[in-house]
Amino acid sequence: MELGRDPREQWHAIERANDDAEVGAIAMTGAGRGFCAGADISAFAAQQESIASGASRDASLGTPGDWVALCRRSKPLVAAVNGAAVGVGMTMILPFDVIVAAQSAKFGMFFVKMGLVPELASTHFLVQRMGFAKASELCLTGRAVSAPELADTGLVNAVVPDDALLERAGALAAEIAANPDPQLRMIKELLTRNGADSDLAAVAKREAELLRRCYATPEHAEAIRAFREKRPPRFRG
Repeated sequence: MELGRDPREQWHAIERANDDAEVGAIAMTGAGRGFCAGADISAFAAQQESIASGASRDASLGTPGDWVALCRRSKPLVAAVNGAAVGVGMTMILPFDVIVAAQSAKFGMFFVKMGLVPELASTHFLVQRMGFAKASELCLTGRAVSAPELADTGLVNAVVPDDALLERAGALAAEIAANPDPQLRMIKELLTRNGADSDLAAVAKREAELLRRCYATPEHAEAIRAFREKRPPRFRG
């Protein structure tokens, strides 16, 4: 799936993929040379006029609903970042499951440079991915950072040559998609809810509840059959 200009198109494309039983994972890249260069700066003046007249500013991405919630309840999402991913172009993919970057890609949390603060729960996801120190540096400096600089920070899963980006992202998506959809969604739910929860009893309880559900699923039964028959399991189609 290519990332276009209208975030509503991205929303609907993800929803269509979620409704398609043959789709196991979703890979998204930018159309053209760049992934997403952020918000249209020329639109800020109109926003200022709107705010001055008493209207409130919606901090959402412009999608039909909660983007972060969609990403976390969706089938697994892989971002293939080609070129610049700055501002909202970066924050919109932080709730994704996997981020693969081309060697030439650049990332930036430019909000402070515009007298703004980050959005889309990015201050949570950045700390989760990179740790407090690196997340602070990225947000407080507002500088652009190259993909190779981020290779060992945890922000991206891999940095690859530009001409290998789509192949690597597609291979990761295919590897994920080979697994059963209900269990993929359950694992995403557990990672979302448990990742920052210090109550280990609550964490274990959520896992136990979903594990009990898994034992009764046809996907678990198919995995057992495949193991006994010495063949790869067939979870879809």
